[in-house]
Amino acid sequence: MSRPLFYVPAGMLDGIQPGDLVEVGGPEGRHAVAAKRLAKGEGVDLADGAGVRAVGTVAGAEGQTLTVGVERVAREPRPPFRFVLVQALAKGDRDELAAEAATELGVDAVIPWQAERSIVRWKGERGEKALAKWRSVVVAAAKQARRAVVPAVEAAHDGARLAERIASARLAVVLHEDAVEPLSTVLETFAAQEGDEGEVLFVVGPEGGITPDELARFTAAGARLALLGPHVLRSSTAGPAALALAGDRLGRWRARDGRADS
Repeated sequence: MSRPLFYVPAGMLDGIQPGDLVEVGGPEGRHAVAAKRLAKGEGVDLADGAGVRAVGTVAGAEGQTLTVGVERVAREPRPPFRFVLVQALAKGDRDELAAEAATELGVDAVIPWQAERSIVRWKGERGEKALAKWRSVVVAAAKQARRAVVPAVEAAHDGARLAERIASARLAVVLHEDAVEPLSTVLETFAAQEGDEGEVLFVVGPEGGITPDELARFTAAGARLALLGPHVLRSSTAGPAALALAGDRLGRWRARDGRADS
């Protein structure tokens, strides 16, 4: 059985050593005690959302406070490259589903993209609420996957801002059904280059597709068009599929995180 993970505020695990006790309160502590009903001696992990994981056992569970005896502390190593999913806003919850699955698959950041053909529009208070919802979805997915790092969900980008981001990326791939070069080939060529720093962007368009003007702008900024596979995928599955392939081809899935074996 997998060990449950609970998030603590940033910096709370700084300086923690084996043998220390850490008290987890608030919603996380309440969930651990009231919902999970954790008992003394059960294994549990704590994480700060930035890569530090404390592995320990329950020393106490009373009221709304979980007390954990720390057995070891691990800082997860920085993975090669930084994977970023640029997800066009989509109707229904398809964009949120993409962000959720991408988090489980190891993405480092998610950028909502207000594409020209996006039916959904983020404006004012509605946009703020939508962004908060995405962030909530990502936190929940990271916890489900027991990740010590919670991916950042950045503010929505328009086409101009996205083009700037593409220009500064180590590699930017626009997934497009009319592309000729397979994504696997793009990744294999990229993997052969020296160094493992920088961002790798995967750009996914809306249901109506990416406009010719957007494609021209992004390729002029340095993006490469790539074909993901023989079939046309939904906006909710294209990004996660690309991340799964990239995780394997670029070495992201060849190392373990700091979890204890169970």
